[in-house]
Amino acid sequence: MANLTMTGILEKMTGKDKDYRYMATSDLLNELNKEAFRPDADLEVKLSNIVLHQLDDAAGDVSGLAVKCLAPLVKKVREQQVVEMTSKLCDKLLNGKDQHRDIASIALKTIISEVPSSSVAQSVLVSISPQLIKGITGPGTSAEIKCECLDILCDVLHKYGNLMASDHEVLLGALLPQLSSNQAGVRKKAVSCLASLASSLSDDLLAKSTVEVVRLLKIKGKKSEMTRTNIQMIGALSRAVGYRFGPHLGDTVPVLFNYCTSASENDEELREYSFQALESFLLRCPRDIYLYCDQILHLTLEYLSYDPNFTDNMDEDTDDESHEEEEDDESANEYTDDEDISWKVRRAAAKCLAALIVSRPEMLAKLYEEACPKLIDRFKEREENVKMDVFNTFIELLRQTGNVTKGQIGITETSPRWLLNQEVPKIVRSITRQLREKSIKTKVGAFSVLKELVVVLPDCLADHIGSLIPGIEKALCDKSATSSLKIEALVFTRLVLASHSPSVFHPYIKALSSPVLSAVGERYYKVTAEALRVCGELVRVIRPNVEGCGFDFKPYVKPIYNAIMSRLTNQDQDQEVKECAISCMGLVVSAFGDNLKVELPTCLPVLVDRMGNEITRLTAVKAFAVIASSPLRIDLSCVLEHVITELTAFLRKANRALRQATLGTLNSLIVAYGDKIGSAAYEVIIVELSTLISDSDLHMTALSIELCCTLMADRRSIPNVGLTVKNKVLPQALILIRSSLLQGQALSALQSFFAALVYSANTSFDSLLDSLLSTAKPSPQSGGVAKQALFSIAQCVAVLCLAAGDQKCSVTVKMLTDILKDDSTTNSSKQHLSLLCLGEIGRRRDLSSHANIENIVIESFQSPFEEIKSAASYALGNIAVGNLSKYLPFILDQIDNQQKKQYLLLHSLKEVIVRQSVDKAEFQDSSVEKILNLLFNHCESEEEGVRNVVAECLGKIALIEPAKLVPALKERTTSQAAFTRATVVIAVKYSMVERPEKIDEIIYPEMSSFLFLIKDHDRHVRRAAVLALSTSAHNKPNLIKGLLPELLPLLYDQTVVKQELIRTVDLGPFKHIVDDGLELRKAAFECMDTLLDSCLDQVNPSTFIVPFLKSGLDDHYDVKMPCHLILSKLADKCPSAVLAVLDSLVDPLQKTIYFRPKPDAVKQEVDRNEDMLRSAFRVIASLNRISGGDSSHKFKNLMSEIGRSQTLWDKYCSIRNE
Repeated sequence: MANLTMTGILEKMTGKDKDYRYMATSDLLNELNKEAFRPDADLEVKLSNIVLHQLDDAAGDVSGLAVKCLAPLVKKVREQQVVEMTSKLCDKLLNGKDQHRDIASIALKTIISEVPSSSVAQSVLVSISPQLIKGITGPGTSAEIKCECLDILCDVLHKYGNLMASDHEVLLGALLPQLSSNQAGVRKKAVSCLASLASSLSDDLLAKSTVEVVRLLKIKGKKSEMTRTNIQMIGALSRAVGYRFGPHLGDTVPVLFNYCTSASENDEELREYSFQALESFLLRCPRDIYLYCDQILHLTLEYLSYDPNFTDNMDEDTDDESHEEEEDDESANEYTDDEDISWKVRRAAAKCLAALIVSRPEMLAKLYEEACPKLIDRFKEREENVKMDVFNTFIELLRQTGNVTKGQIGITETSPRWLLNQEVPKIVRSITRQLREKSIKTKVGAFSVLKELVVVLPDCLADHIGSLIPGIEKALCDKSATSSLKIEALVFTRLVLASHSPSVFHPYIKALSSPVLSAVGERYYKVTAEALRVCGELVRVIRPNVEGCGFDFKPYVKPIYNAIMSRLTNQDQDQEVKECAISCMGLVVSAFGDNLKVELPTCLPVLVDRMGNEITRLTAVKAFAVIASSPLRIDLSCVLEHVITELTAFLRKANRALRQATLGTLNSLIVAYGDKIGSAAYEVIIVELSTLISDSDLHMTALSIELCCTLMADRRSIPNVGLTVKNKVLPQALILIRSSLLQGQALSALQSFFAALVYSANTSFDSLLDSLLSTAKPSPQSGGVAKQALFSIAQCVAVLCLAAGDQKCSVTVKMLTDILKDDSTTNSSKQHLSLLCLGEIGRRRDLSSHANIENIVIESFQSPFEEIKSAASYALGNIAVGNLSKYLPFILDQIDNQQKKQYLLLHSLKEVIVRQSVDKAEFQDSSVEKILNLLFNHCESEEEGVRNVVAECLGKIALIEPAKLVPALKERTTSQAAFTRATVVIAVKYSMVERPEKIDEIIYPEMSSFLFLIKDHDRHVRRAAVLALSTSAHNKPNLIKGLLPELLPLLYDQTVVKQELIRTVDLGPFKHIVDDGLELRKAAFECMDTLLDSCLDQVNPSTFIVPFLKSGLDDHYDVKMPCHLILSKLADKCPSAVLAVLDSLVDPLQKTIYFRPKPDAVKQEVDRNEDMLRSAFRVIASLNRISGGDSSHKFKNLMSEIGRSQTLWDKYCSIRNE
């Protein structure tokens, strides 16, 4: 049936009527696109011939449809037929009539892009390559044919260059001479063709082609257009092959420098192309260009202001605002010359400088010293396109500063932020001049710079607000201002209001409020929404607190209220505007409510009405939270009951964000207006929130329990509310406490809940204590209780006892000690919980009134159960915290005398020391001496566990007594015993805490003594030094920054697989390979991960990625995981460095995603491999986001392979969408 249809179509396609032919070709296209259509051998030949025949149809629309038919046809016919078609098309291209050449070229490109498999592609290439080469090199071939052949060859090489390895040399021989062609079009196409070929060339052939291009460049007296082509060729090669071009930079960069500086004044394009090539080197070969960065910097700065035909006599630092704007504009535009293309050189220099900034974070300090003043000066650039590039380059400098200094606390005089701060007055002076220009584009660019400046240095414009206000006013009020300018100005205004002290703006509120309020009435919704956000910030600035700040805010209340109210009541507007109006009105009511008493009955019902609308209800709920938290105690009586009813209903909704916001708003309302809400409403709320308490959403649980505590704290509501809590919430709380996931805010809320229950006197202490203790019993359904759950129960028991008073507390402690005195072999979970409870109670209050409690606890050290021993050591340490003078000497004495219990007693001592270091308490001098002697004696212990505890104790004591500890630790870095050296370095790691401590200035000069043990011959010491470096980089980066230039090469060395650390253990029937260096490599990569976060300005990513990170990606599972994280981070922070070596990183990633565990692998191995796959796909998703990633041939192939495998594609998509 299908063949009959097809016969009819084919007949019509050869008809004389053009419309018939068009319709028949259209029908053919539909048939070919059907999945089920499969032609037989005869039909294949007919179809191929007729479609090729239709290409020559005199009617353009018929031949156009015939080209479209080729795409599905190539996939339906056999290989031989495809080869025949391409051969005929090539012949038509080279020997056919001129009018058919274009269509033949398009048809060939279509076939090449649609070839279904690499085997067919191989056959097609064998057929067409010689013909295309003949078309390019044949004597007497016209320039048009050459260009078409080069164009098609470019497509072929781009897609199948790696399949043509045997022809590469022939292709190079054909293409390189075309760079010297007299026709500009041929030269241009040859450059593209060679670039496509380069990515699949071997290193030898790449070297050959580069040498040839450099040779052509060095020939003196060549035509300048030939030189320009060769420079373009160099740039295109480096873009195509990335880091592989690195070895050739030594030959090419000096030549480019020479052309930049010695080109004639008329040959600006030569300079432009030279800068473009240098920009490409910076981005694609960041490791090898390192030697030339300083020279490139000086060159770009020199040519950034290159303008031989124009002399600017204006004094840079004068900022005479009395100039009439018109005169300003005239003077800026008085010179014009259409033939002057020096602006292209300045633009290329600016882009080259931007590439330097992006790719070299370690040069930031130098860039601020040399490039920053020059860039600020060039804001006055007369050519608008170049000015935009100068702005963009400066924005890159600001972003890189933010990137590098993210998370850094202190600002030193060498810090990029400090250096930027010094330039702020100049930046503002120069930018305000730009804001007076007529050009909209210039003003938008100027606001973009200011916006980025405020993001990087939030408080830097405090002294310059006055000079910026006229620019903001003009941008918002000028009739010629576009929406994009208004949005940029408003976004900047919002950021500046949010990041500076309110008092800074008070002199300018009048000037600022009027244009912002008029922008609220704009027709374009994006301008209105942004203006409303600015109003929100303006409200905070006008009245930062209720007490008053010496600024009269009253004149502004009504205008702001009226502007927002007109937007709030208008239903016919964009959702973004509605939401912004609701949020802003919430802020207005909370800040000015005492001055809006007449307006509140009109305004509040509108907000309540917005709560009833599904689109705006979340925003309205948050607005009521803001109003309820206002110190003005706004009168909500007209809407309070309605609001509470609505909010209670929201607790049942599926929308998590809505439930979360509702809990917060209810909490604020009950704290502020509890006396006006009936207890019946309380009961309904409690019933609803009890359903939200579960360990599947701990944040929601914490908010629910906090709300419950707020409800119980209201004394009026006690009888009924207490009963409802007991029946509804308590059972849920007792289930929650058994969860091993319980921690943080949810655990704190649960502790407050039990204390509130005791205070409310609705539930007796004894029954609560019984309920809590019984949750620790193993149940038939869920089995035993998790260790984490026992800690949670113990903390709640301790809080409960303290809330119940001294007498109840004493009775409970006695009961717990009695449990310990019982036979310890029968019920280990009961004993375990009792010890933890004693520890938690002992930490919070002195238990010395209970005689011999320490001996009762220490008896449990004899238990046969490990968890009970551990709990006993935890309990003893925490009891000692409650009364140091009594129990600390006891612990120290026991450590000396009880050899077998040393490890557990050291853990008890650790609990004491850690608590003291957190609470900033001090020990007596005699105790410190005794503790130190004891700890240093145990530094060389054979047991790693003991050494770790000793190190933590030493580190935490160092926080309390740094003057004694730092010299003592330093002295032991030269100890003969490797274990001692490792222990003192780990102690330094434990002393590096996030908060500022007095140890910081004492240890700063000594850090090198500890960290340079990374060179130690013992691997344990090296690993300890790496861990200490990692913790220091995370918590106190300023302490180690000066050491990094020397430390980084040593750290990189620790990431390498060392054969001397790999040994074979003979286990009889089989041999087992043990890699002792694995932990060290893992620690080194994790340390690099941290350094990229905190010290990016000290790290040169290019030297690290290849070879160190590359080898890590092919290492053991434990090493691959941190390497994947590092690569994702680098793809985000230093994309150019990654892009430059992307090809070499594909192989290890490919190996990882195609690895399959053995069929008999245990579940743990399968799960680990699954985690590894997810991790690898996360990296691939990050790499795929890099702009320009598609220039890597290998990475493109990897992405298409993933796309072809449904399993891999599904995994990739699920990771990408996380």
